[in-house]
Amino acid sequence: MANPILHFHGAAGSVTGSCFLLETVGGRILVDCGMFQGSKSEKELNYKPLPFNPEKVDAVPLTHAHIDHSGLLPKLAKAGYGGPIFATAATIDLCTIMLQDSGHIQESEVRQFNGRNRRRARETVEPIYTADDARSMLPQFIAVEYGEWRETVGGVRFRYWNAGHLMGSASIEVETPGADGATRILFSGDVGASNKLFENLPRAPSGVDYLICESTYGDREREEYALKDRRDRLREVVASSNSPGGVLLIPSFAVERTQEVLTDLVALMDEGQVPRCPIMIDSPLASRATEAFKKHAADLGHGKAFLRALNAPNVRFTETAEQSKALDLVRGFHIIIAASGMCEAGRIRHRLKNWLWRPECTVLFVGFQAAGTLGRILQEGATDIRIQGEEIHVCARMATLDAYSGHADASELDAWVAGREPIRNAVFLVHGEERAREAMSARLSKQVSAKVVCPSLDDAYELSPAGARLIEDTTPARIKPVVPGRPDWNNDYQGFVLDLSDRLKSVADERGRAVVLRRLRRALDPDDVSAVEGRRDFNANHGS
Repeated sequence: MANPILHFHGAAGSVTGSCFLLETVGGRILVDCGMFQGSKSEKELNYKPLPFNPEKVDAVPLTHAHIDHSGLLPKLAKAGYGGPIFATAATIDLCTIMLQDSGHIQESEVRQFNGRNRRRARETVEPIYTADDARSMLPQFIAVEYGEWRETVGGVRFRYWNAGHLMGSASIEVETPGADGATRILFSGDVGASNKLFENLPRAPSGVDYLICESTYGDREREEYALKDRRDRLREVVASSNSPGGVLLIPSFAVERTQEVLTDLVALMDEGQVPRCPIMIDSPLASRATEAFKKHAADLGHGKAFLRALNAPNVRFTETAEQSKALDLVRGFHIIIAASGMCEAGRIRHRLKNWLWRPECTVLFVGFQAAGTLGRILQEGATDIRIQGEEIHVCARMATLDAYSGHADASELDAWVAGREPIRNAVFLVHGEERAREAMSARLSKQVSAKVVCPSLDDAYELSPAGARLIEDTTPARIKPVVPGRPDWNNDYQGFVLDLSDRLKSVADERGRAVVLRRLRRALDPDDVSAVEGRRDFNANHGS
C-alpha cells in the first residue's frame, strides 16, 4: 500500500459518530471515535462491533471532547486498543468528566431497559461500556499543545490547530510520508462560529492535499449576532416567557453551551434588563464540567463574566436525583437549563414531561437538533409526543436561538475552506445531514479547484497524488445508506401510535372503536383476522 487509505466510519451523512481511520505504510491512526446519536437505528451502531480491529490501531488523535467525537473511546479500549490518545489538556479534562458520565448514563438506561424486558420475557442487554471502563482508559490520554508537531508510527506526524468550537477543540493536520513526498491531510473537527463567547476564531493551515471538513450548517445562515444582539434576543425570549407560575426550559449541551447561556442570563439580570429569577442548572455533568471551565477560565474570552455568573445568588446547581425532582415543586417564574441538548436523555426529559402540556411553559433550543431526536420533533412543531411511554399533548411554546451554536454557518464554512487554499486534490464533506452536504458541495464546487466528495458510511478512499479513488468493498453495510441523518421507522412508529390514539378518541362509541381496530388487524394480517371473525360468528350462533 503505497498511498494512504482513509475510511469514513462515522459522521458520513449524519452529524454524529465522528470516526476516521487513516491507513499508511507504517501504521493506522484513528481520528476521533464518537458515539452515534439521532434515530434508534443510528444509535444501534454503538452496540455493534467496531468496523475495524482496535488492536491494530497505533494512535488516536482526538479533535475535542463532545460525545459524538469521543464517546466510543472507552469501547475502543475495552475492545483491545491500548495505545495513546492525543488531545489538548482542556479536552482531557473534559473527557475525564464526560466519558465517565456517559458510562453512568448507559448503566442507568440499561438497568431500566432490562427491567422492562424481564417483565416482557425478552432478552436483556449490556451497556456499551460502564463508568469503570471509562475510568480505566483515562491513563491513555497524552496532552499536546497547539502548533506542536508530534510523530507517531511509520513517520506519520501531526499537529493541532485551535478550531474555536469548544474549550480545547482542534483541527488536526496530518502528514504521511510517501515515495512522492508527504501527503498533507487536514481534519477540520468541528469549526467554531465567529461569535463564540469563550473561544477565539478558528485557525488552520493552508496548502493541503486533502481536506476533511464538517458541514453541520452547510445549508443555512444564522442571523449575525454580536454579543449585544444575542443578549437582546435572549432578553426578548425571557420577557415573553415570564408568566406567573411559568418556566423557561432550556435543553442545553452540558459542556460550554450551558456555561455560555448562564453567563448571558446573569449579565442581563445584573444590568436590570430582565427581572432576577431563580436559574437552576439541572445536570450533574454540567456541574462537573463547570469546574473544568473554572480551571481554564483565564484562557477563556469573557472568563471573568463567567466566574461572576457562577457566584450569582440566584444560580443553583442540582446534584442529587431528589434535588432534581424537587424542581417540579418550584412556584413562580424560573429558568431551568438541563441536559441533554437534543432532549434524547437525561433530566430534560423529566422536565419536559412535567411541563410540555402547560401553556405557561416555553422551551428554548440553543443548539443543533439532529434528525429523529425529540428536540428536532418538538422544534418542528409536533402537537403530540411520547416520553417514557406516556402520551403528552404539547401546549408549550417553542423558541430557537441559534446564536449559541458552536458550529460555523454556511458562509463561515465557505470562508474557512477558502482559507485552506490551495487544496490540491479533494475536499471530503462530513458531519452533516444530506441536505447540508449537498448545498455546501454545490457551492464549493464553484469556489475551489479541488474535487468535492460526499462519502457514505464506511466508504474507503485511496489518497493518491493524482486524487482520491473510491475503493470497492463487498462488506455488508452496517446500516442502510438512507438511514443516517434521517428519522427512522421508530420515529414513524411513535407517530403512528399517537395518530391511532387520536383516531380512537375521536370515535363516538365502543362499536366504532372496535371497527377501527378490526380494520387495522385486517391490514396487518388478513388471514388471522378472518379466522378471528369466523370464531366470533361461530360463538354467536352457538350461544358461547
